[in-house]
Amino acid sequence: MESSLHRIGAVSALSGVPVPTLRVWESRYSAFQPRKTEGQHRLYDDADVLRATLLRQLTATGHAISTVARLDANRLSELLHGQRAAGAQRAAARRGVRAVSLAVVGLPLASRLQSSACLDALEGVTVRISDALPDLPAALAHRFEAPPDILLVRVNSVHLATHASLRRLVDGLQVPQVIVLYSFGQDAVVQSMKLAGMIVRREPLTDAELVELIASQLLVDTRQPAGAAAPGVMIPPRRYSDETLARVAAIPGNVLCECPRHVAELITRLASFEQYSQECLNNSNEDARLHAQLSAISGSARALFERALEMVAQHEGIDLDAP
Repeated sequence: MESSLHRIGAVSALSGVPVPTLRVWESRYSAFQPRKTEGQHRLYDDADVLRATLLRQLTATGHAISTVARLDANRLSELLHGQRAAGAQRAAARRGVRAVSLAVVGLPLASRLQSSACLDALEGVTVRISDALPDLPAALAHRFEAPPDILLVRVNSVHLATHASLRRLVDGLQVPQVIVLYSFGQDAVVQSMKLAGMIVRREPLTDAELVELIASQLLVDTRQPAGAAAPGVMIPPRRYSDETLARVAAIPGNVLCECPRHVAELITRLASFEQYSQECLNNSNEDARLHAQLSAISGSARALFERALEMVAQHEGIDLDAP
C-alpha cells in the first residue's frame, strides 16, 4: 500500500507540531527529508507524520530535538513508551500485571494511536507499540525481536491476497491475537478471516471504539484501576472450530454423563457471543466500553471451558484433533 503524501500544513494538523517548528527541525536538525514538487512545495509521507508526532511528544517531555531528530520511528517509539511506561510498569509489577506488546501495520494508524494517546486509556495494563510497519509486505520482511501479543493491521481492501499475506505473517510470528481494520472487502474473505480467528472490523472507528476493540482482547476494565478479575491477562484465541465442537457434541455419550455435549455447546455459544460483542454496533463510547468488557468476559469464560473440554475429552477418550 503506497504511502500518502501530505503538504506541511497537513503534517502540522495531523501531528500537532506548528509549521514553523517543522521547518526548523528540518533545516537545522535534518529531522525530515521531504520530496519537493516542481513548484518547490514540500511533500511528506506517512512515516514523516508518525515521526513528527513522536518528536513532539518526546520534546514535550524533556528530550532535546538535537538528540532525537534523526532517530527512526521505531527507536522514537521505544523512547516514548519507555518513558511513559516506566511508572506504569512498576505499578503493574506490584499487581502482577505484565506489559502487552502491540505491533501496528499501517503508519497512519500507528500515528493515530500515538497522537491521541489512545493506549493511555487502557487502565490496569501497560500496552506498548513494539513495531510500526507501513504495510503488509514490509511486515513480512521485518525482523521482529519478539512476537507481539497483539497484531493490529490497517488495510484499505480485504481480498484473497490480503488474507494469504496475513496468514503468512501470523503463522510466522505465532501471534495470539490479530485485529484487522479495513475499508472495503469481499464478504466471503472477511468471513474466512474471522473463522481463522482474526478480529475483523470495518472502518471508520472512533478512537474510543479502537481502544475498546484492543481492550476486548484483554481481561481488563478500562474505566477503573485494576483490582477485580485479572487485569492485563491476554484472552486466548479460539482453540476449537465450530466443526470440531459439533463433532464432539454429536458423539454418543454415557447415559449418565453428557458432559462432552454440554461443554461443547457452551463453548459454541460463548464463542458466538464473544464475536457478537466485538461486532455489535456502538452508539456511544459507553456502548463500545460495555461491548469490549462483554467480549473479554465471554472470551475468558470460553477459554476456561476449552480447558474443561480437554479434561472431559481425556476422561472419555475423545480425540479432539481427529478430522
